[in-house]
Amino acid sequence: MRTIKPSVLKKGDLIGLISPASSPDDLGRIENSVKYFEKLGYSVIVGQNVGKYRGYLAGTDEERLNDLHSMFSNKKVKAIFCLRGGYGAFRLLDKINYRLIKANPKIFVGYSEITALQNAIYTKTGLLTFAGPMPAVDFVNEISPFTEEFFWEIVTSKKKIGKIKYPGDPFPQHLKKGTAIGQIFGGNLAVLTALTGSKYLPDPRNKILILEDINEAPYKIDRLLNQLRLNGVFSKIKGLILGRFVDCYEDDANKKTLTLGEVIDDYICPLKIPSIYIFPHGHIKDFVTIPIGLKIKIDSLKTSVEFLEPAVM
Repeated sequence: MRTIKPSVLKKGDLIGLISPASSPDDLGRIENSVKYFEKLGYSVIVGQNVGKYRGYLAGTDEERLNDLHSMFSNKKVKAIFCLRGGYGAFRLLDKINYRLIKANPKIFVGYSEITALQNAIYTKTGLLTFAGPMPAVDFVNEISPFTEEFFWEIVTSKKKIGKIKYPGDPFPQHLKKGTAIGQIFGGNLAVLTALTGSKYLPDPRNKILILEDINEAPYKIDRLLNQLRLNGVFSKIKGLILGRFVDCYEDDANKKTLTLGEVIDDYICPLKIPSIYIFPHGHIKDFVTIPIGLKIKIDSLKTSVEFLEPAVM
């Protein structure tokens, strides 16, 4: 399927805010994020159902779906930001009007649980989306200058980013040396793995996979990586980027465990594809926005990641 790129974002454009998964615990973050975008020169519209709660969900499935559809159908909205991740976006996948999205391609931003929506949208429509900062998480309080600058550059410029400049320590490492070129897909490991066996997981052939996660013990990472292995994902991709795995350790000191590094070595080292580890993407302050569906090049020996084309048109 041909990749569809959204239009470049310009000052004065209308940005839509939705909560397709969980709602911010502090609703004041929504107001603060609106002020942030307006200060930058954008107009903002907040989804009709934003701020609702249903357990760990931001309202019912129908309410969250309606906000998603409403933003894509609104001709004035040029970019859609998911306020936060959380839980429950995967419940919407078989209810989404993908023809509506394909007919109205827009900048769509989020990460973590939003991985489910991004990979499903890419699979069903070809639309390039952005695993990038979320208003109620990353664009409030102390905003990372690196995260902020990188993101706005990638959605407001038709120039390609080129090679990524890393924001300090820790510096990425290579697990398997080599080079690879392909479209990038993936995101949060636990969420992506939940798509295996469904029609919403992108075809991994000749692509580069990126994975990150948070608060998963090594035995859970083991299980998740094995599920990808059993589904043939690792045998089909051309390259692998491992982002940050935050707080992924066994918190019971008396429990026998493998380390996260040992689990990753067991699965990744046998692969004969270029692989990079500790790439700055995931649940961290300074992180690189990943355009899901963009053609990139990795040189794992140099721990180099290069965006080969613009993400917007």
